[in-house]
Order: sequence, then structure tokens, then C-alpha cells
Amino acid sequence: MSTGFEATRRRLTGKQADTVDRLTAAAVEVLDREGYSGTTLRLVATAAGVGTATAYTYFSSKEHLISEVCWRRLVAMPVPDMEGLDRLARVDAVLRQVSMLVAGEPALASAVSSALLGDDPDVKHLRVRIGTEIRNRLADALASEDRESLDILQLLYSGALLQGGIGHLSYDQVADLLQVCARRLLG
Repeated sequence: MSTGFEATRRRLTGKQADTVDRLTAAAVEVLDREGYSGTTLRLVATAAGVGTATAYTYFSSKEHLISEVCWRRLVAMPVPDMEGLDRLARVDAVLRQVSMLVAGEPALASAVSSALLGDDPDVKHLRVRIGTEIRNRLADALASEDRESLDILQLLYSGALLQGGIGHLSYDQVADLLQVCARRLLG
């Protein structure tokens, strides 16, 4: 699935963007087959039909590639329709939507949790972009200057997603628990 967005390391021509799209799609396939520990950039490159050196041109590590998959999925996901919803319903809609981003894909979910915790500079960059996008969506849903509630919601979301990513909760449970937390926080 092409998102029309650039990889984080460089500007892309149409052909280069296609290569990045193939690499991100192949990453999900290899993760499903090999799991996180068995996935390598070399295997992903082979599955995508490109050379390993080409893959490293775009991604510094498998963690960077997996983080890019998460980023692309997030920004490709349209903001939920908020028309006619009250503040609590808007926040719930955003939390539920981003919580379900990798639901149904246990290998990817686990890999994203591990990858985003990495110290690769490219991963750090994507972690900030992902966090900022989610924070902006939550801020729009709150539609107020309530920075404390926004901080709490972001912390709740991060912790809940980690619980889902490591398999302690299903993503449906994560979304339901976040709804309960938002209701208690926002009344």
C-alpha cells in the first residue's frame, strides 16, 4: 500500500518511492513468516526483489524499516469523523482508531513495540513523528487547552499500546481500557 510519503532518510523519485513501498510491504510479509528476531533487512530486501545494499540506502536498520511501516500506516489512516460528537466521544474515537493500527497482525504489533524502543537515530526521529501525530489527533479531539489531560492521555496511550504489543492485552482490550481511562479522566 503506497502512502505517497517519503522515507525519512532522503527525498525520493517515483522509482525510489516504489522501492520503499515494496520494502515496507515485504517487511510485513517477512515478519509474519519469520517473526521479529528472524527478520533481517537482507530477508526483506530479497522478498522485495531489491539488493541488500539498496535496502540499506533507505533504511539504517530493521528497526528503522519497521518504524517506517508504523509511521506510514498512521499517517495514511484518516482522522475519524468527529461531526456531532462530544469531547469524550471524540477522544475515544481517536484512541480506539490508533489502538487498532496493527490489531490483527501480532507479528507486526510485537515488532513495532520492539522497534520503536530502539536507539537508532532514524527510529528516534520516527518515534517523535509518530508521537507528535498522535498527540495532535488527541489535541484536536479534546478541542481545549487542557494540556494536563492531553499529557495524561498520551501517557495512557503509550503504556496501553506497549501492553498490547508485548501481548499482555489484546488490542480490543487496549481500546476498551483506554475508553474507561478517558471516561474517568474527562468525566
